[in-house]
Amino acid sequence: MEKVLIVVDMQKDFVDGSLGTAEAVAIVDKVASRIAAFDGRIFATLDTHQADYLETAEGKKLPVPHCIKDTDGWLLNEKVMYALSEKNYRTIEKGTFGSTKLVEEIAKLAADGEVAVELIGLCTDICVVSNALLLKAHFPEMGIAVDASCCAGVTPKTHEAALETMKMCQIDIIGA
Repeated sequence: MEKVLIVVDMQKDFVDGSLGTAEAVAIVDKVASRIAAFDGRIFATLDTHQADYLETAEGKKLPVPHCIKDTDGWLLNEKVMYALSEKNYRTIEKGTFGSTKLVEEIAKLAADGEVAVELIGLCTDICVVSNALLLKAHFPEMGIAVDASCCAGVTPKTHEAALETMKMCQIDIIGA
């Protein structure tokens, strides 16, 4: 069985930048440790926006410029980047909450055999839940887990709500 770790949007803007939170800062060391201990394939997603972000549908609902491609805030957190640099990993840029490109990559792996996926990262209640549900919808028989101890939401309340939603959709919640 191929094991896959998906590190969702552990970018500077979400950790301690324009949309950062204390909860996001608090999981950085856990995320870096999980990456270091993981034996398998790793994908790291990058929330990626352009200079016209505020003119997009998302930008109109969340008028906080963040993860603008090639800015400092778009880059991965330094500790996470260091942990990844010790591994064989691939980044996947995504322009919205969930990534169909990620689904395509997992589909390629699943064509060759059984795959188990674990997601960690930010934000539990937006991009983690979006990607977990996309994967579950495309691969209903695949083992999909989210490590709650390596995730943070916009708020603790919405983090817990997202975990409950994923649990109800038969995604395994571990590390709680």
